[in-house]
Amino acid sequence: MFEKVLIANRGAIACRILRTLREVQVKGVAVYSQADGASLHILQADEAHSLGEGAAAGTYLAVDKILAIAKATGATAIHPGYGFLSENAAFAEACEAADIAFIGPTPEQLRVFGLKHTARALAKQHGVPMLEGTELLASLDAALIAGEQVGYPVMLKSTAGGGGIGMRVCRSATELSESFEAVKRLGQNNFSDAGVFIEKYIQRARHLEVQVFGDGRGEVIALGVRDCSVQRRNQKVLEETPAPNLPEGMADELCAAAIKLAKAVNYRSAGTVEFVFDSEAQRFYFLEVNTRLQVEHGVTEQVWGVDLVRWMVELAAGDLPPLSDLSQGLKADGHAIQARLYAEDPGRDFQPSPGLLTAVNFPAADGKHLRIDTWVEAGCEIPPYFDPMIAKVISWAPTREEAAADLHQALGDSLLYGVETNRDYLRQILLDAPFASGQPWTRCLEGLVYQANTFEVLSAGTQTSVQDYPGRLGYWAVGVPPSGPMDSRALRLGN
Repeated sequence: MFEKVLIANRGAIACRILRTLREVQVKGVAVYSQADGASLHILQADEAHSLGEGAAAGTYLAVDKILAIAKATGATAIHPGYGFLSENAAFAEACEAADIAFIGPTPEQLRVFGLKHTARALAKQHGVPMLEGTELLASLDAALIAGEQVGYPVMLKSTAGGGGIGMRVCRSATELSESFEAVKRLGQNNFSDAGVFIEKYIQRARHLEVQVFGDGRGEVIALGVRDCSVQRRNQKVLEETPAPNLPEGMADELCAAAIKLAKAVNYRSAGTVEFVFDSEAQRFYFLEVNTRLQVEHGVTEQVWGVDLVRWMVELAAGDLPPLSDLSQGLKADGHAIQARLYAEDPGRDFQPSPGLLTAVNFPAADGKHLRIDTWVEAGCEIPPYFDPMIAKVISWAPTREEAAADLHQALGDSLLYGVETNRDYLRQILLDAPFASGQPWTRCLEGLVYQANTFEVLSAGTQTSVQDYPGRLGYWAVGVPPSGPMDSRALRLGN
């Protein structure tokens, strides 16, 4: 086993990885941007080293700085978490060149699955069901011809990256013409790759995914199907497992397809094979492969009783038991649902809400029925440079209904002051018909009208000013305003 592992990440996932490292008695090295100076991952690590000031480009994406710190501290392995460098083949190669183990897939696997069009080609080669689509498109004219051949509506996609960036639904040639250059720019600016392609768009789609784990020698196991259909602008909001209301035998078919694809490349470490499920046709199609630990890996861990991070570390160290032994007796138990708690304002089109958390109080978590993966406490600053996720709140119960009710209660008992959050929005989703019925689809949140229970100060003074507008209860002002948007329970109206 490694003596020391560096975590090339921040926030909740850095804290999550540190938890496992403590359990296996491996020292954890944290790195951090100065903007994250109060993050719990710095306090929880055995040692922490600054990457300097600024945003990701000069900190969490600075390969030379990270490798230098690994060498200086004696860390012989790096866990990349998710996001940042986690799917960067050049970084994985740089780790290997520096004689540092990369805790993840091989550079070759990162490359073949890192671009959606090459992943599609591999899936097609191995008989995994595919949506009708194209190779990379060289020009708008080629895209317009393809749009007519595939049939509108189509999804115009950037081949690189993820997180819902670089995806546009086009319902006509006009919309495709308007979106083509914009999607190319998004790919170039965010992922340094302007390649785009077209895929048939499913009107009533569910987003399903299979958690896989491979030993790099041809053995792969699957740990059930997650449903990640509750999305806002192609970004996941709630995730759960097992996926509810699938046709008989569909979960087994999805797992078999995922295993076949992963075995085709002798997949190593944790990964996720994603699918689109057509709710009307009751058929699934390959979407993409994420060659890393997913944000939503926790729901799988809660239901299957495994520690995916531990498996990743032990595999990279050469200490993982055979997968055939690990899979003996593995069985899904109960239901888990995760809510992504963000510092963002649903009443203002979900704009990020950076700032100082003046109070943080989560309900007591036992790690099984309630699990909270977070990186904050009172006094932490939510910086403007990075993803504004505060915590992942995960509820487990014997049934889906109980898990949903418990998650709703846990969110209600989670109090965070100083910044606006999407807490109440998440609670609304849990009660809204698409999710509550177990029949969500990727655009189901478009019909949800947010009802806020918050107030904001317009201006300080001796008079109270209240202004209403859709989706919020209003604004108010008193002589001594609070520092920012706050939960209504923290306010007292005055003159």
